[in-house]
Amino acid sequence: MDAAMPVDTDSLLEKMRHYWGYDRFRPLQREAMEAVLADRDSVVVMPTGGGKSLCYQVPSLCKPGLAVVISPLISLMKDQVDALTACGVQAACVNSTVPVAEKRRAAEGVREGWLKLLYLAPERLVTDRTLDFLQSANVSFLAIDEAHCISEWGHDFRPEYRQLKVLRDRFPNLAIHCYTATATEQVRHDIARQLELRNHDLLVGSFDRPNLSFQVQRRADRLSQIREVLNRHRGESGIIYCIRRADVEEIAAQLNSLGYNARPYHAGLSDVQRKTNQEDFIQDRVETIVATVAFGMGIDKPNVRYVVHAGMPKSLENYQQESGRAGRDGLQSECVLLYSSGDLMLWKRMLDDLPPEAQAPAMASLDALDKFCVSVTCRHQALVGYFGQTLESDTCQACDVCLGEVEMIPDALVVGQKILSCVVRLNERFGADYTAKVLNGSKDKRILEMRHDQLSTYGLLTDHPVSAIRDWIEQLVGQSMLAKTGEYNTLAVTQLGWQVLKGEVEPKLIKSRPQSSSTSARAAKLTDDWAGVDRGLFDDLRELRKAEAEKQAVPAYVVFGDATLRDLARLRPTTIPSFRRVKGVGEKRCLDFGPQFTQRISHYCQQHELTTDLDPAPFVQSPEPGPSSPAFKAFDLFREGLPVAEVAQRLERAESTTFGYLADFIRHERVTDPAPWVEPKVLPQIEAAAEACGLERLKPIFEHLDQSVPYEAIRIVTACLRNR
Repeated sequence: MDAAMPVDTDSLLEKMRHYWGYDRFRPLQREAMEAVLADRDSVVVMPTGGGKSLCYQVPSLCKPGLAVVISPLISLMKDQVDALTACGVQAACVNSTVPVAEKRRAAEGVREGWLKLLYLAPERLVTDRTLDFLQSANVSFLAIDEAHCISEWGHDFRPEYRQLKVLRDRFPNLAIHCYTATATEQVRHDIARQLELRNHDLLVGSFDRPNLSFQVQRRADRLSQIREVLNRHRGESGIIYCIRRADVEEIAAQLNSLGYNARPYHAGLSDVQRKTNQEDFIQDRVETIVATVAFGMGIDKPNVRYVVHAGMPKSLENYQQESGRAGRDGLQSECVLLYSSGDLMLWKRMLDDLPPEAQAPAMASLDALDKFCVSVTCRHQALVGYFGQTLESDTCQACDVCLGEVEMIPDALVVGQKILSCVVRLNERFGADYTAKVLNGSKDKRILEMRHDQLSTYGLLTDHPVSAIRDWIEQLVGQSMLAKTGEYNTLAVTQLGWQVLKGEVEPKLIKSRPQSSSTSARAAKLTDDWAGVDRGLFDDLRELRKAEAEKQAVPAYVVFGDATLRDLARLRPTTIPSFRRVKGVGEKRCLDFGPQFTQRISHYCQQHELTTDLDPAPFVQSPEPGPSSPAFKAFDLFREGLPVAEVAQRLERAESTTFGYLADFIRHERVTDPAPWVEPKVLPQIEAAAEACGLERLKPIFEHLDQSVPYEAIRIVTACLRNR
């Protein structure tokens, strides 16, 4: 590695702390940032809220030149640029809504070299005029956000993204970095193939979102079920998703008539009305947005506390992304899906209009969602399992199954056998609704005409409502004991179902509605992040945040996110030095907002006789992310005494990234002797320089040694010295 151009983790952390107020990496952020600094192509898959944007924003400040970011939606670009500008980063976007003067200013920034990030839509980027202009500029790298849109196998394929393949021809020497929150293995490979990525780093984070609480309910009284969620989140932001525009209008009107603060959003509204409703939601003037799936992809709002699907999404990928819009700030949030077999049939009819080659994967994903809804396994485990991952724990304590909100029926085997036996007696020629009625003992005219009231299975479950029997049938389908076949989804007993009939396998069947007492566990889960927070001060600071945001015409979260606001109401800083130590307070935000917020905190605390400038140590903070999965694999190899170069080769990682794993290993194992990895002649030089310059930062040591010793050697020695 060239000592003059090191991949310096300390520089990345220094930029994060200075501009964003963060002092540590989230999982895989460091590896993703180092790929950018080392000019290696990459595909990065991280969950929504995992910090993908920082993966290219932070290294753009460490590299000379301009980072070009391809983003699909105008609103998303604007929000990103507003947030960067608030942090003190020189960024701009160019699209049809930007005034001519701003476009000229951005072009000037590119020519003069002071602009660090330029956001463009794919259709604008691939024009000859834009490409020619950028080829004459000092572009450092290309970043593609929402990269799953490139793949025809992705859930949100966009044809204009296919044109991005021109980038490799026009910028053959630049690294291309792709970022997405949701991509199966097939999609990841297609992204790399379409863009002709070269020896790219593939970094796939965990698809799990532990701060999200998942719940699936059979849709019954839709409005009451929605209100249950909203009542747990009074004064907080949330999204309600519907399939039909008519449902959007109806639910929004019903909620407003009951005193809730909601707005509709769908493609049938005028552009002005959609924009107004969206901005009111982003600015916290409206608590709830009721929307079709047209809403959300371009919304960079971190403080969404709940997402309700009043209508089923069309795939598990869509559900993962749409529910993932809750809790992007890492705070506890909940996702409730109201399940309906009618919605399932609606989506299947709509998918029939797709080209034949697209139908099979779309149907498979819809079936996966159906199975997710009727399963009785941990929701978090089921979600990550779909994307080929597993959770270490069998219980997440953050879903209806693990929180005990679903009650198993005690005689599941007997009930399951009765249902399966009825399907057999009906010669596997009828659907779920009809079968449920037969089991219930219905006097329906068709049942009597078909003489199915004469079957031995007729009325076997007469003590249970049809809706409950219908639920159990769906649960048996979800557990692959029944299958829906043919055009009319007639029921058939599977091989596993025959094992149930023989008593060799026992199904798991749950009661159709959760116990009301179980909501206490969910409510307790949602209050975890409020420990030590003065609610009155939080509300006071939220009003101040709203006022400051309106002055600058930016979303409220651009001033401060909810996580930072809660920390301010928890630690109650009244001086600028104390204010600067709060997580999420970078230097520019401290300069712009420190005086107003410390004054408001001081005034509130005097009024309420509260202690100020508290020590953060007694409060439970979110634990520092542990080493990533590749890092743990590297640990075993380092224990064997293998050198960095060999470990890098075995893991198919760059040496710079592997040196990072070694630093993790040294910290984790409390290693004090750097000799196995550092040349004997430079070891005493580094130790002497560290004694002279201190262990806080690597750069002063690097410069003290006249830039003659590689950063990686310095990093290893200082990590060992800290352990002493």
